[in-house]
Amino acid sequence: MDIERLSSGTCAIARAATVMGDAWTLLILRDAGLGLTRFDQFRCSLGIAPNILTRRLTAMVAQGLLERRQYQDHPPRHEYVLTESGRDLLPVLMALGAWARRNCGSAPTSSWEDTETGRPIDPIVVDRATGQPIGEIEMRMVMPDTESQPQEV
Repeated sequence: MDIERLSSGTCAIARAATVMGDAWTLLILRDAGLGLTRFDQFRCSLGIAPNILTRRLTAMVAQGLLERRQYQDHPPRHEYVLTESGRDLLPVLMALGAWARRNCGSAPTSSWEDTETGRPIDPIVVDRATGQPIGEIEMRMVMPDTESQPQEV
């Protein structure tokens, strides 16, 4: 896979895929959205090897999804906090989870609920202008008008 071409190309989905990368990134974002911030919290929650977690956290900081903050001097300890960019992905993760509940087997799965009312949340993705669910709109992809490079989807 030509990551360089995908990450700088005109397709927004391809660019996002190069940032999201793998399941660990999605799960770290999920846990950060649930309030986990420390290395050991992520490691225990996910059962991920420390070397893999270190690489993923470093990449997510470099990509602007998490911010690394020192919370202790001796010994130095850091926490990882969602950035605005990382918080912007939480609704996408919730929609992905809703898709999985409908399409990835019949075994019980986690879900979301409103903490004040206990009401289940069923996330959908809608067009901001019309409020219409994206899956119900006939659409096409529009590429930017650039003369310097060929357009690929």
